[in-house]
Amino acid sequence: MRAAGFGLDGIAVRALVTGATGFVGSAVARRLLRDGHRVRVLARAGSDRRNLQGLDVEVVEGDLTKPASLLPACDGCDALFHVAADYRLWAPDPSDLYRANVDGTRAILQAAKEVGVPRIVYTSSVAVLGIPKDGTPGNETTPVTVDDMIGHYKRSKFLAEEVAHEFAAGGLPVVIVNPSTPIGPHDIKPTPTGRVVRDAMLGRVPAYVDTGLNIVHVDDVAEGHWLAFERGVAGERYVLGGYNMSLRDVLTEIADIVGRSPPKVRLPHGVVMPIAYASEAWARLTGMNPIATVEEVRMSKKRMFFTSAKAERELGYAARPARKALEDAVRWFQSLQHRTS
Repeated sequence: MRAAGFGLDGIAVRALVTGATGFVGSAVARRLLRDGHRVRVLARAGSDRRNLQGLDVEVVEGDLTKPASLLPACDGCDALFHVAADYRLWAPDPSDLYRANVDGTRAILQAAKEVGVPRIVYTSSVAVLGIPKDGTPGNETTPVTVDDMIGHYKRSKFLAEEVAHEFAAGGLPVVIVNPSTPIGPHDIKPTPTGRVVRDAMLGRVPAYVDTGLNIVHVDDVAEGHWLAFERGVAGERYVLGGYNMSLRDVLTEIADIVGRSPPKVRLPHGVVMPIAYASEAWARLTGMNPIATVEEVRMSKKRMFFTSAKAERELGYAARPARKALEDAVRWFQSLQHRTS
């Protein structure tokens, strides 16, 4: 099902993108600009805007936790891509995650409803999906409940997607996408996975745990957002993933790309967990980010394998090889190292 009149036959849309100063959001903004669409971005006052440099976008200052600032941001837009999220697997105050991810989603969707934005894509995550116990990849319908969510980030994203479903059930034209583990250029923070890529590139990952994840190029995720806007069914969710890989295979690929030896030591989860607890305690004392988190270790006990078959079938979605995604991520981190050295 296509959204009639949106982005078809050369018709440009005016799109509001939240989270465009971040990793996935900036990729969505660049994807829209590539086809000549007009992009408005929501950015907090004083936010890091390096990812907007060189982009022909309109910046509107606002904050998801301040609903009054969202109405003027949404006004006059043909589309809303709500990509913004507080993506931290550890936070000194977990309530920050719920304010940004749950309350912020409710606020921006309410603003879009009030001004009549005719088409919305909400960025969820595969983190909220179920994982089959038989080892097969999860999909959009794998059973799961909020009690299955490990940690505050996953729980907040689960509840945020519930908000999106509520608005869709009430008639708001919201399409939901669930990216897997995006990697690639412009991961400026970096994300937890980007940090692994960067550290492995620099030879700082001497060992690994037995886990798995679904690797996808961030630009393919951005393309999936546009396809969901064009062809997605309101109220439906679509996994935007790539290739299922063990962490060992990911680290081996990165080592091959940069010409290093891959790590050969596998650490049991029971050995890593005390390190994570100690790391979080040190982070609370110093204000520094922990090198490992309890949430990460708990999640690593499950292989986060998923299939994008629904998006491929219904949206025409496709992902480039995982090797290409890893190469582009490594190349970007290397360029960043050179610029800051």
